[in-house]
Amino acid sequence: MALVSVIRRWHLRDGMSIREIARRTGLSRNTVRKYLSNNELEPSYPALRSPSKLDDYGEILTSWLFRESRRHRKQRRTVKRLYRDLVELGYAGSYDRVAAFARQWRQAQQEAKHLASRQAYVPLLFAPGEAFQFDWSEDWVRINGVSTKLQIAHFKLSYSRAFFTQSHEMRL
Repeated sequence: MALVSVIRRWHLRDGMSIREIARRTGLSRNTVRKYLSNNELEPSYPALRSPSKLDDYGEILTSWLFRESRRHRKQRRTVKRLYRDLVELGYAGSYDRVAAFARQWRQAQQEAKHLASRQAYVPLLFAPGEAFQFDWSEDWVRINGVSTKLQIAHFKLSYSRAFFTQSHEMRL
C-alpha cells in the first residue's frame, strides 16, 4: 500500500514521469500505469494453494469432526485419536496438519453459528384474540382500617398489548 501511494504522489503531486517512477521502483512501466489508473490501494494477488497430504482425507476428517461435535463432550474422540485413525487409513502427514485442519473447521462452525443466530429474527405477530399473557397475584390492603386480601388477575393481550386487571376482595 505504501508503494502505491508513493507512486501516486510522485506522479500526481511531483509530476514525475512513468518512466522515471519505473526506474526508481524497479517496476515495469505497465505496472506503474496500472497502479495509477486503478483506484485500489493494495494490489491483489491470487491466493497460493499448495497441495497437502491431508487433501485426500479432508472429507473423511470433516465427517468425523461433524460426528464428534454432535457427541457428548466426554465421549468425543480427541484430535490425536482422529490422527491415529487417519494413519491407519494410510495418511502419511503430520499431526500438526490434522490439528490445524480441526482448528479451522471448528472456527468455521463457530462463525457459521454466530452468523445464523444474528440473522434469525422471528417477529411476534398475533391475530386478535389469538393469545394473551396471564398472571395471578395476591396482596393485602387496608380499607377503612380493615385488612383485606386481594386476589388479582392480570391479562395482557398479545395482539394489542392492552393490559387488564381484575381483582377480587376476600374479607377475613
